[in-house]
Amino acid sequence: MKTRILVVDDEESIVEFVSMGLRYEGFEVTWADSGRAALDRFRDESPALIVLDVMLPDLDGIEVCRRIRAISKVPVIMLTARGETDDKVLGLESGADDYLAKPFKFKELLARVRALLRRAGSDTGNVLAFGDLTLDRASRVVTRGGRAVELTVREYELLELLMQRPRQVFTREQILNRLWGFDFTGDTNVVEVHVSALRAKIADRDRTLIRTVRGVGYMLGGEGLRSQGSR
Repeated sequence: MKTRILVVDDEESIVEFVSMGLRYEGFEVTWADSGRAALDRFRDESPALIVLDVMLPDLDGIEVCRRIRAISKVPVIMLTARGETDDKVLGLESGADDYLAKPFKFKELLARVRALLRRAGSDTGNVLAFGDLTLDRASRVVTRGGRAVELTVREYELLELLMQRPRQVFTREQILNRLWGFDFTGDTNVVEVHVSALRAKIADRDRTLIRTVRGVGYMLGGEGLRSQGSR
């Protein structure tokens, strides 16, 4: 699976320039052109790194970085206008890991991207995150809002499956086949039972994290990041 990078900038030329270069280097690239769209993209797609411009419509990059940093350690490179020292200082104070002044050479951006991904180490790709819910594949530790959540083996596997593909609907049959095997002959209600238990353990009482798609199955969705950011 390719490493996913979120590029946030409202200048189309910058987005095209950065996206084309990153894709050529083997990264998967997604983009947003406003602060609120960036929060939505981050929530839905769990990128491994974010390239974030300071000047954005609605929410500026400083506020976007603060909101993301409150729930995630994902590396952030802040893009600033050349000579804007205050933007650089505010960016770093808001939690950005690095900054780059416009205009910049792609080679310099690429070097910084790779350095931050190396620094992130095992976190890149091994840790799945959605809002304040995280799952560490290496240690098999699940947390919600920084609190460890104790899951059974099957509950962990169910959550991992959903977190691998946020917003993708998994049918009950798909979940049964993936977790219990194609030759499972037990009660199909076992999926509902495990979803209910998982919701209780991750404090998903209002069902905004694990959503039921009536007549089809389940998906990881809801308003996790947006609701936190609006508080």
